[in-house]
Amino acid sequence: MLEHVEIIFEDMKPMMKKLKKKNYQTNMEEFLSRHGHYFQEMTAQTENAEDKDAVADELARVFAGSVEKAYISPKKGKIDPVVQLDLNFFMIYYVFPAILKTEHEDARLIADHLRDEWSRRFKDSDIQYTDYDSLYAAFREKIFGIL
Repeated sequence: MLEHVEIIFEDMKPMMKKLKKKNYQTNMEEFLSRHGHYFQEMTAQTENAEDKDAVADELARVFAGSVEKAYISPKKGKIDPVVQLDLNFFMIYYVFPAILKTEHEDARLIADHLRDEWSRRFKDSDIQYTDYDSLYAAFREKIFGIL
């Protein structure tokens, strides 16, 4: 289940750098073409489950656990706060919108469980999510028109 899902964060830095409307669209298309199978796998797991909440909860635990394991500092035993901030933004800009872009009836359920697990597991990570179209519409040239 979600084997090596942490690799979706490999290109996090360049995908977040100088984030503008045009490159956000391009980045999202490339992100989905490379990693969309993880989000399809998530919805496939919940689709026929008797207890969708339990499956979504397990998906969230596996996802967050994989990310934590990949980014935890062996010396400090925790994720560097700057890295955690980057991970949080990446979740908001790419992961949650990618889940919602599946347009699966369980997408919000999965996103809710992932958001809740993320907030429990990571310090100062009480994040929310929205869909791709809402984020894309918030861009002018740069996000929220900030230059």
